Amino acid sequence: MLFLSLQIFSVYLIVTYNEYHRAVFTNTANNLSGGINTKYAGIQQYFYLKKTNDSLLKANESLYNKLKADFSLPDSLPRTYIDSMKVDSFVKYRKYSYLGAKVVSNSVTNQSNYIVLDKGKNHGVKEGMGVIDPNSAVVGIVTEVTEEYAVVMSLLHKDSHISGKLQKGGETGILSWNGVDPNYISISNISKSAKVLKGDTIISSGFSTALPKGMYIGFVEALYKESSSNFYKIKFRSAANFHNIQYVYVIQNADQDGVKDALDKIKKQP
Repeated sequence: MLFLSLQIFSVYLIVTYNEYHRAVFTNTANNLSGGINTKYAGIQQYFYLKKTNDSLLKANESLYNKLKADFSLPDSLPRTYIDSMKVDSFVKYRKYSYLGAKVVSNSVTNQSNYIVLDKGKNHGVKEGMGVIDPNSAVVGIVTEVTEEYAVVMSLLHKDSHISGKLQKGGETGILSWNGVDPNYISISNISKSAKVLKGDTIISSGFSTALPKGMYIGFVEALYKESSSNFYKIKFRSAANFHNIQYVYVIQNADQDGVKDALDKIKKQP
């Protein structure tokens, strides 16, 4: 103990009264403390990942809800008093709203795959609402809702038939999944006259109340000419990664109920 005390005191005298040794000691101490702080910050950041992800989900939700495409203004031509409308009254013309949700259950290996979200009726979620991931890639459609949870029929479902279109040419087709490969889906009813190339983007057509036009669905991998018809059979890679999906956005369409009521009336007619 006496030796160690004298050794420490000697080092103290050398560092205190010698500029070169003091500089070396200071530099070494800074490097050592910097390395320790970096390791500590990394460990601390790991334990705060959940909080960070939740914050990013809320931030993206806010940005989605400010998109210009989410608003649908009425035709104001016949209304001369439209000029006196307050700026904040545009809120009532919002067509699409986005609600962030966390995935609590997901499957990709079945022929009928579903995703369960931690948002339900109490949060405004209804059947028929579209669901996208944080990269605006289509995930599926809400089919069942409870007070606190919602069940989504993903694109990897044998009964999922969402309308999609080629971003370049605008040709529209119907999506279907063969129940085998979770990474690839097919789109049919695309005319052979369409100019389709590998890598072309497929987006949502906007022909339903579930999804706005322009949401990413996938990217063309291969196309085949069906000998018995005038259409292509196109195989594409889904834009959403269903293997590691953790957070999504439920799309609330303000016109959904009105369109549904109109269709119900037509169906009831003899």
